[in-house]
Amino acid sequence: MRQPLLILVSIYAVAVLGLVLIPGVDADGHVWHMSFFHAIYFVSYMATTIGFGELPQAFSDAQRLWVIVMIYATVVSWIYSIGALISLLQNHGFQQAWGERRFANQVRHITEPFYLVCGYGETGQMLVHALLEDNHQVVVLDKTPDAVDLTILEDQRLHVPSLKCDAGEPNNLILGGLKHPRCAGVIALTHSNDTNLQIAISSKLLSPDVPVVCQADSHEYEANMASFGTDFIIDPFDTFATYLVVALQSPCLFLLRQWLTGNRHQELEEPIYPPSGKWIVCGYGRFGKAVIEKLKKEHIELIVIEATPQAVDAPQGTIKGWGTKAETLLQAGIESAQGIVAGTNNDANNLSIVMTARKLNPDLFVVLRQNRSTNKAIFEEINADMLMHPSHILATKVRVLLATPLLNEFVSLGYHQEDAWACELISRISALVQIEVPEVWEVRINDQQAHAVLSTIKRAEIVTMGHLLHDTTKEKRPLWCIPLLLHRSNDQYLLPDDDFKLKQNDHILFCGSRRARLSMEWILLNQHLLNYILTGESIRQSEVWRWLSLK
Repeated sequence: MRQPLLILVSIYAVAVLGLVLIPGVDADGHVWHMSFFHAIYFVSYMATTIGFGELPQAFSDAQRLWVIVMIYATVVSWIYSIGALISLLQNHGFQQAWGERRFANQVRHITEPFYLVCGYGETGQMLVHALLEDNHQVVVLDKTPDAVDLTILEDQRLHVPSLKCDAGEPNNLILGGLKHPRCAGVIALTHSNDTNLQIAISSKLLSPDVPVVCQADSHEYEANMASFGTDFIIDPFDTFATYLVVALQSPCLFLLRQWLTGNRHQELEEPIYPPSGKWIVCGYGRFGKAVIEKLKKEHIELIVIEATPQAVDAPQGTIKGWGTKAETLLQAGIESAQGIVAGTNNDANNLSIVMTARKLNPDLFVVLRQNRSTNKAIFEEINADMLMHPSHILATKVRVLLATPLLNEFVSLGYHQEDAWACELISRISALVQIEVPEVWEVRINDQQAHAVLSTIKRAEIVTMGHLLHDTTKEKRPLWCIPLLLHRSNDQYLLPDDDFKLKQNDHILFCGSRRARLSMEWILLNQHLLNYILTGESIRQSEVWRWLSLK
């Protein structure tokens, strides 16, 4: 805008100077000269074509001739300047610079802990919605304009600052709040392994203390990310393959994990029992390889169907085909198979595989891969025994790691328990929640989350787990929740009992009803309520009541 403004200022200056220098004649025939003030005033409304009239008195012919010239000059300069301004506002570079400045200002004024999400595809959208549901602040970086526009148009519970940029660039990560004191973590969920690797490297070099979670679908990239200290690396295909093995070995433990990691208001799932006989795996891509690698360790007979066996280096004995035709499935022995994995990267083919296979063997255990969220309604109609959606697995895994890190630790410890242990715990949880998945939350015995408990402990008084589970609305009935895990320094305690004594900085994982969570928050923070639970006596809160009680 420098040139248009210079032209506009120059024409205004010439117009004012001309009016000052050109003499006029008043009604008495005396010569007069316009002052700079009157000249500036007149040019201001003349150039904008408002037209109040001639002042301070009627103009001479010479002045009117000058005004005529200046009218056209100023109008043309205004048209040129306005056109230049509109062109500037439509300029992509200007819009990007303006958007970056507004975005940086929004991030700078965040006062709550937030997560920097890089990539707003299917996985990013699921994760952001889940984090917002738990009242976590989120900042989004994505190089796709449509994705950024979507964050603006969506009706979110909290405002989500978003910027269209390459998240792999270190400057963009800094702009997104990487060095912000309230940044709680960086999550790389782009579709490019290279970009995710760049994000991991930049984040760990620029802010080593900020946790970094990365998506990766290659063991080579996983090793590279791990070498730079990436905190969590998630491969959705390996993750699901592990879940499948857990379901084979411990159905109750698998169901327990499903319940505890489910989204709020999600209905409780029914238990599944994958068979251990012959399995057919359709598709030897990244997903098929991960499943086969895990199932081989369980000594399960596997038959592979692949359309391009040589291109993917399929194992010997692989049957060439898509698995969508009955001839191919019959060749693989579908009639005697116990389970089938429809695991190609094409949703239509996967649906066709399952429908054809069920016609030939209705008793098959079906593992179905869903690639796109938009096909959700169709896949629900298939009613597969296990549904593998990479975006859902990634989003759930990241949400658990960030929102309830103790839950991931609890599940890992649960893998070392007997299935009967998990079955008993499932029975206890189902008695608490009945229809929907339980609420899962964490409590730290510190001044922010448990002020009343910490104050009591510092007075050398004993507070046990049972005191936190006391339902103050119903005598002699505990809250409808279960302590799953207590983390203390380097020690872990699974399912601590009511007599377990609490200490400062204990980190506890609970599950139960939402009402129980809200009631527990009162106990943790309200000193008078906790005193009542400990002593059974209601202590007067004011000095007047205390004085009266002594009389």
